[in-house]
Amino acid sequence: MTDQQEKVIIVEGLSDKKQVKKIIAEDAEVVCTNGTLGVEKFDELLNQYDLDHRDVYILADEDSPGIRLRSQLARELPHARHIHVSSEYREVAATPENMLAIELAGKQIAVNPIFLI
Repeated sequence: MTDQQEKVIIVEGLSDKKQVKKIIAEDAEVVCTNGTLGVEKFDELLNQYDLDHRDVYILADEDSPGIRLRSQLARELPHARHIHVSSEYREVAATPENMLAIELAGKQIAVNPIFLI
């Protein structure tokens, strides 16, 4: 894997992607699902990002749509690691940067140290 990043972080929406990209300090690929996935859309993601052969992290909101997405992805990608945000914040984009950084770092994803203060 010389021309693509090892890690893929799957999030729901663009605001989640922006929040994660701002915090991480490594060249991981952040992929938006834009909500629930149909079979065809999932197969596109699987092939486009070679998800069966990469380190995959699932970071979904702690609300009904996010939990459904996480469940679906867990079935399709059993090797994926799960990153959870507190149910207090419910959404990835609404989670304070320092709290999100702690969760990401806990999964061995490099984060910008300024977010760990």
